Order: sequence, then C-alpha cells, then structure tokens
Amino acid sequence: MFLVDTSVWIEVFRRPARLRLEDLVALDEIVVCLPVVQEVLQGFRDEGAFATAREAMLAMPIVESPLRGEVFLEAVDLYRSARRLGLTVRSGIGCVIAACAIRHRVTVLHRDRDFPSLARVSPLQQREVRA
Repeated sequence: MFLVDTSVWIEVFRRPARLRLEDLVALDEIVVCLPVVQEVLQGFRDEGAFATAREAMLAMPIVESPLRGEVFLEAVDLYRSARRLGLTVRSGIGCVIAACAIRHRVTVLHRDRDFPSLARVSPLQQREVRA
C-alpha cells in the first residue's frame, strides 16, 4: 500500500500532468490521509477541478481518520529525532503524514526531500518518484 503525498498529487493534477499514478502503482494500492487531502484541495483555483478532485480524494481509503493526539505526538518525535541528527525537516505536516504512514505500515510515495530524512530516523518506508 502507498500513501501518496501531496508532492505527487500536484504533479498528477497539474495541466498537463507530469505523472500518471497508474504508471507508478496499482490504483487499488493507494491510500491518503487527511493532511494530504487538505494540502491538495486547498491548491485548486478552478471550482470544477476542485469539485472533481474533492470527490476523487474522498473516495479513496483514508488512513488515520479521525486524527488522534498520538499521531501528532509521534510527528513531534519524528521532527525532534531528525533535528538531533542535524537533519532539517521543512514541514511539520510532512511529519504528520510520515507518522500516519508508519502507524499503518504503508510506503509514502513522494517528491519531497523531507521523507528520506525522516526515514533515516524512523521505520518510515518511502519511495521517491521523478516527474
């Protein structure tokens, strides 16, 4: 199973699309988490595209919903562990996404430099894709 990060969805929804998810993973192996849904949907300007994307995103399996306090505490631990090793994590939301992935033993599919750093300090499974 793959938790597809916002960084990949941006490339999928871009016009013209730079990535096709079905070329990367089987569509029935995709899950999302609510922070990714928020990040993706807040980026749409066109109402029609927003409505289509919203329907598609909410139709996918969502891990860690509702988000509980433990997820945020695990995200804090990830961030702090990286900092102790001198690794700079640019996004606290990335830590929440990573915590969701770790809790559900899914691989984060991404185009974001934070996830390899987080994988160095945790059991996070991650796979970077190129456009």
